Amino acid sequence: MRRGSGGAISSGRKGEQRPPDGGPASRPRWAKILIVVGVALAVLAGLSLGGLKLLSERLNDALQKADLLDSGARSGNGELHGPLNYLLIGSDQRDANPTMGHRADSIVIVNIPAGLDRAYLISIPRDLRVAIPPWPASNYKGGQDKINAAFQYGGADGAKLLSATVTNLTGVRFDGAAIVDFTGFKRVVDLLGGVDVCVDRQVTSIHTGHVFPVGCYRMDGAKSLDYARQRYGLPRGDYDRQRHQQQILKGIAKKLTDPTVLANPIKLDQTVRAIGATMTVDTNGVPLNDLVISFRNMRAENVYGIRIPSTGARIDGTSYNVLTPDADLLFKAVREGDVAAWAAANPKWVLSI
Repeated sequence: MRRGSGGAISSGRKGEQRPPDGGPASRPRWAKILIVVGVALAVLAGLSLGGLKLLSERLNDALQKADLLDSGARSGNGELHGPLNYLLIGSDQRDANPTMGHRADSIVIVNIPAGLDRAYLISIPRDLRVAIPPWPASNYKGGQDKINAAFQYGGADGAKLLSATVTNLTGVRFDGAAIVDFTGFKRVVDLLGGVDVCVDRQVTSIHTGHVFPVGCYRMDGAKSLDYARQRYGLPRGDYDRQRHQQQILKGIAKKLTDPTVLANPIKLDQTVRAIGATMTVDTNGVPLNDLVISFRNMRAENVYGIRIPSTGARIDGTSYNVLTPDADLLFKAVREGDVAAWAAANPKWVLSI
């Protein structure tokens, strides 16, 4: 099944009328995934083979494991021969107010070509209008909605319903999946002693009111992620925001590859465990140690962000994102393992991080 039409239209949360990603009230959700991946790659790049094995042991202890993929969305390979595709989900579950439910704050397809030395992080707008299939386990009847609503409609199997929805949309099956809880990620930055960022234009946070003056200085976890969220008052809006996210990513990578951090087993262990505590993973039966070793040649500079071609639309009073024709060619490239060619032909949708 591909993109459906018809069916009931509702929002991810009752009464919600927020603009789609790229609209006035959107936030840089998928870029948080880029930061997480960049941190992981920075660690891989800085460790020896023995260190990688130790890292995988520590991660294996810290990570939560779960069955996250629907059977129809799961690849039958169970092997590490590229191209590989993984589904990353950023959760915005609100511990302080669980009655509000949980939705997929970020949805990213990670495509890794055959050489296993590059990665394309393909972001799906959370407000993308799609057909969500029925899910009898939670009594959901199916229908047209924002894609992030699938995570909520699936109930205890939210990740499975979301994976089924993404596979129906794109035709892509997955070699694994992970859910990232961003509420604990600020601790990672704080464990590193903050990150160094150069601000070239004053930014005022619309969320906290904090002013980021021009200059180079160190930001703690809360301020760095607050800075990465801002786009109001910037001359290029979302593009400037993405550049700020790159700055944070590079700052984290620099701190992680600093010899004083790598040479401090206690600090490194604390950081790795903090990263692990933010994630629930489904490795499709592949031992975590094999995953870590297989991706040892990947570097943060070889990770590229791709935004799925889409545009804003208002349907029956609700704001959505809808796909443009370029998206079908992107999905075809992912399925056929030729994302590099698509990216070269469509540079406006590509962000080097």
